[in-house]
Amino acid sequence: MNGQTHSTSTRAVPLLQSAPIPAVQNTIPSSSPAFGTPVHPIRPQHPPGQLKKPSVLPILLPPATLRPLAFRTFTKKHNLTLTSSALQALATFIGKQCGSGWREEGLAEKVLEEVAKTWKKNGGGVIVEGDSVDIKTILRNLESCISGGRIVHRGGLSRQGTFASRTAALVEQPSFEEARPSGLGREDSQASLGLSNLEVADDEENNQTTDPRAWLKVIGSFEQPRLVYNLVKRQFEKAVTRPSLLPDPSHKTQLFRHRYNLIHQRLLRNESFQTPTIAPDRTTSLQRSSSTIATVQQIYKLTPIANLLGRSGSSHLLLGLLAISPTGTLAISDLTGSIALDLRHARPIPEHGAWFAPGMIVLVDGIYEEEGSSGGPGLGGGGGVGGTIGGKFVGFSVGGPPCERREVTLGVSGFNGEGDSTAGGGFGWVDFLGVGSERASGIGMRRLEKNILRRSTSQYTHAGRSRVVIMGEVNLDNAKTIQALQKILGIYAAEPANQTPMIFVLIGNFVRYALMAGGSGGSIEYKEYFDSLASALSDYPTVLRAATFIFVPGDNDPWPSCFSAGAATILPRKAVPDLFTSRIKRAFAAANADAEKMTGKRVDGEAIWTTNPARLSLFGPAHEVVIFRDDVSGRLRRTAIGFQSVGTFDTNKPRNQGTHTEAGDNVLEPNEHMDVDEAVEAAESHIPAVKEQDSVKAAAPSDMPTARKLVKTILDQGYLAPFPLSNRPVLWDFASALQLYPLPTSLILMDPEAPSFAVTYEGCHVMNPGRLVAEGRRGLARWMEYDAGTRRGKTREATF
Repeated sequence: MNGQTHSTSTRAVPLLQSAPIPAVQNTIPSSSPAFGTPVHPIRPQHPPGQLKKPSVLPILLPPATLRPLAFRTFTKKHNLTLTSSALQALATFIGKQCGSGWREEGLAEKVLEEVAKTWKKNGGGVIVEGDSVDIKTILRNLESCISGGRIVHRGGLSRQGTFASRTAALVEQPSFEEARPSGLGREDSQASLGLSNLEVADDEENNQTTDPRAWLKVIGSFEQPRLVYNLVKRQFEKAVTRPSLLPDPSHKTQLFRHRYNLIHQRLLRNESFQTPTIAPDRTTSLQRSSSTIATVQQIYKLTPIANLLGRSGSSHLLLGLLAISPTGTLAISDLTGSIALDLRHARPIPEHGAWFAPGMIVLVDGIYEEEGSSGGPGLGGGGGVGGTIGGKFVGFSVGGPPCERREVTLGVSGFNGEGDSTAGGGFGWVDFLGVGSERASGIGMRRLEKNILRRSTSQYTHAGRSRVVIMGEVNLDNAKTIQALQKILGIYAAEPANQTPMIFVLIGNFVRYALMAGGSGGSIEYKEYFDSLASALSDYPTVLRAATFIFVPGDNDPWPSCFSAGAATILPRKAVPDLFTSRIKRAFAAANADAEKMTGKRVDGEAIWTTNPARLSLFGPAHEVVIFRDDVSGRLRRTAIGFQSVGTFDTNKPRNQGTHTEAGDNVLEPNEHMDVDEAVEAAESHIPAVKEQDSVKAAAPSDMPTARKLVKTILDQGYLAPFPLSNRPVLWDFASALQLYPLPTSLILMDPEAPSFAVTYEGCHVMNPGRLVAEGRRGLARWMEYDAGTRRGKTREATF
């Protein structure tokens, strides 16, 4: 019994005792085998991958204390004005996020710098308002990027797709100023709060591609940002109303008001219209020695039309819109009123150098004469924006508003915009095309453009990939057009594959007569014309797979031509419908597929059908090309005002014949070339060596005055369709797509009634390729070749 009892008790002991606790294995082994891992290892105070976020003791920062620092950052450095509400919001934010080290450690200055740069990058105005949604959004986004009062850099984490258990997210990183490479300046950096997606490498080896076509973007008229100039804030703002094809009648008034405000502010920025501290005597008439109404002694002052009341017999300079009054007489209108205009003794400035027609905004210098009428002198409601003033304005000289160079508008210093951005002035922070503003990305994109275009032409004597081939009036219902296209494509297909022009622009009309108007048949025939074009393009697959083909319609192309029957259609107009272009798209898809099978690399040759007008953006805001198809010269000749002091202009007659001038008139003599400016006179025709059946043709001497006259008229107006809406209808809500402000780098003005030319005016290179099949010469193809590197075009010809 005792033995059994003892054996039972010995077996019961393990059941009553607790199981031994195993030692916790430490992931870090012991440094010495003599020391084992303790049973209860020391636990870390913070879990792995979680670091303690630096804490900041918030303070109450008075706005008056922050005002000097905010003034230096926003006003002196970025030309911005802070309201009291914005200063209060910034003071509260900095006091909460930066604490007591906002001054000693320089935390507030970095925060203010990032807020100012983000505000301007997002297109904010000159005045920063604290109750606006934009400033609240900027501060909210900035709050998530601040740790311990410092701005952290999380650009590398976002590329990994994970925050790695957020280990490095809470680690204090160097600020943007410290993390930026030493080779980059403050304006070159685009990593502001992660809001910019533009990455431009300074080193050529870091660029992903050397093909300039990768930086091409085609912007249609209906895709372009709708910007309106705010006269009070003196800045551009996005239109708040939703665009419509049938807007309210008030939008028609806004169309002309916006055009007038743009030209008015452009004049006020001109030195000739800025009154100096010691004002000299004002001259009595307009003079022009260059493209701008300017000499050192000339100071002009604009007079609103409403201010003419009670000032009969006095001389004034008016800026207004030429219009035809309900009584059939010529009148001039501005935002304050209208007045009858007498131009019987007027002289255009320059003579034979520009057209002046109703629908244009012009400068008129003359004398106001008050006449008695049934209504009496005064501001009535008979017409105009603010009413009609009694009497008439006798004009002695009429001129267009001086043009403004692109560099001046954007505030860029240096020749041809190759320098750095200036500290103030201009609209460099405005994104006119939706591709980035000049101040945000212009410097880096110009550097990238220079590197890529220089590399593409370094091993070849010709321009290579930087070329743009422009063909106008491609009438597919003409059998000779297909032959001319085959000849041109054959010339470029014979060149090396890596030197094919990057862009081919084909501009309508694609049929000689309006669709469904009886001449060119219906939609079935129109589809067959593009099918024949697709067959011709398929014979040159090397060109299709290496270039981008852009098609711009004309007035005879569907569908607007079905209702106009050959008359002027409404602008801007949409692209050719996809119903007619499916065969051409298949031709490009087949060429790309064949190239991918042979080389194993994906190619991206494409065909783009865009609007009229359209814009090409090369390297962001660094290079802008406008494409427009219209019979501008013919419409100007039909509607232009005739001056009695100037005879009928004939390009075949000598231009050195003077006209009679009265004594005392301070005008330039004809031998001083008053009709064109120095930039136009210096326009060169680039003529390389003539090849067999392939030549480069310069504009005839008799055609140059007509070309310069057309270019000067359009660019001075800063508008592609300066005509009454009855002559050239325009969609009111999309009229901003017709603005030429700022001036583009190049303008392709396809006018079949004007001679083929390529001239430069105020830094803008204007080209007219003319008809693809030259008239009057058998078997001659004519097109324009534009070099994006030199920004110059030349007319080429070839027989077929």
